[in-house]
Amino acid sequence: MKIVFMGTPEFAVPSLNALLSSNKDVAAVVTQPDKPSGRGKKLTAPPVKAAALNSGLKVLQPERIKDAVFVNTLKEINPDVIVVAAYGKILPKDIIRLPRYGCINVHASLLPKYRGAAPINRAIINGDKETGITIMQMDEGLDTGSILLQKGIEIAKEDTAGTLTDKLSKLGAELLIEGLNAIEKGEIKPTPQDNSMATYAPMLKKEDGQIDWTKGAEDIYNMVRGMDPWPGAFTYYNGELLKVWKTSHGNSRSGKLGEILSVNKEGIDVASKDGVISIIEIQPANKKRMAVSEFLRGHRIEAGVILGR
Repeated sequence: MKIVFMGTPEFAVPSLNALLSSNKDVAAVVTQPDKPSGRGKKLTAPPVKAAALNSGLKVLQPERIKDAVFVNTLKEINPDVIVVAAYGKILPKDIIRLPRYGCINVHASLLPKYRGAAPINRAIINGDKETGITIMQMDEGLDTGSILLQKGIEIAKEDTAGTLTDKLSKLGAELLIEGLNAIEKGEIKPTPQDNSMATYAPMLKKEDGQIDWTKGAEDIYNMVRGMDPWPGAFTYYNGELLKVWKTSHGNSRSGKLGEILSVNKEGIDVASKDGVISIIEIQPANKKRMAVSEFLRGHRIEAGVILGR
């Protein structure tokens, strides 16, 4: 089975490595172009590119996925299957219909729940107890293709989007190999999705990270975890931006929404709709993230101040 692998972020690297460890024939790797990163805006290769070059694989980085030269290159390679894991662009029908076994996607949710770009974040933000991986036969819709394999995992109470991404990337790699082996043997039957049960997980924007103190304590706790590592949850203290990286929550409260109730080295207690949020890890503008105990050594935070704009 000749394979073209398409992926970009760290999430996709375990799937690529699993293909190589299983002695699959990876003819080429397609990833997005290098992008400026960091304060110096230095061009940085995507994680998948670095992994592919380290294994001596051919790497393609088209600026446009519909570029005729790129599509013709794929036709010349003539893969039996294209494996897609968080590539980041919607594939045109010319590519989807090209391989003998079609295009197979490693998607980080239990479809039809959370179609779209940010399924891991949305599962945590919404307080879900379970998520998982779907190996899907791609079609021209947004994550609408038939399901080949699925496996769920528990979302731990302390999971962030970052830790859950790590867990799902490993599960995705395992399930991908299982799925490809079953496809080769003709032992897998595609199951159409129930579109009436579909939900969507649109791409996050920076402004999505602003904490709404009118919400419940558990909702805010989940939102902070779902925004870590990007875009990061944030609020404002007297007009100054503060990123919030870690919290805990309790039931009692007495104060206005968003009001700082108390300040100590263990945390900054803030009133929400139905309880108290304790900010445990914080990051002021242009500084590193730190425990509140460290933050308070160089910053003054007063009880009674209302957080937010």
